[in-house]
Amino acid sequence: MRAVVQRVRRAKVEIDGTTTAEIAAGLLLFVGVANEDGPGDVEYIVNKTRDLRVFPDDGGRMNRSVVDVGGSVLVVSQFTLHADCRKGRRPSFDGAAPGPLARALYDDVVGRLRESGVPVRTGTFQAEMDVDLVNDGPVTLLLDSRKTF
Repeated sequence: MRAVVQRVRRAKVEIDGTTTAEIAAGLLLFVGVANEDGPGDVEYIVNKTRDLRVFPDDGGRMNRSVVDVGGSVLVVSQFTLHADCRKGRRPSFDGAAPGPLARALYDDVVGRLRESGVPVRTGTFQAEMDVDLVNDGPVTLLLDSRKTF
């Protein structure tokens, strides 16, 4: 499972010009599910996202988590995180999980984050979405449960 984590001042998802989810300060989490992913990958992404110390403390050092600052997480599914662009000009998505598996594990990420006490909003799975954000910092981090990078 791969994720892109962005520290944001605010973020929202729009579908057909209508805002469907919105957060103030917190994290925008793009999640891509791979064919071989399972519960362990969900736990890795959830724990890392919840506990990443990417918010500044009183001294300006990145030393506080989204929980510490009372922030929210906006979770958006993004199968393109598993695109393979090494060959040719058109990305291959063979590594991305099929819809039913991807949806189940995406829903697990959302559910586990909520269970951990983090306020969570979501995009709409498999929808064409416009994601609007103000990246704070900017801070953008890459996570991979298989630790390939």
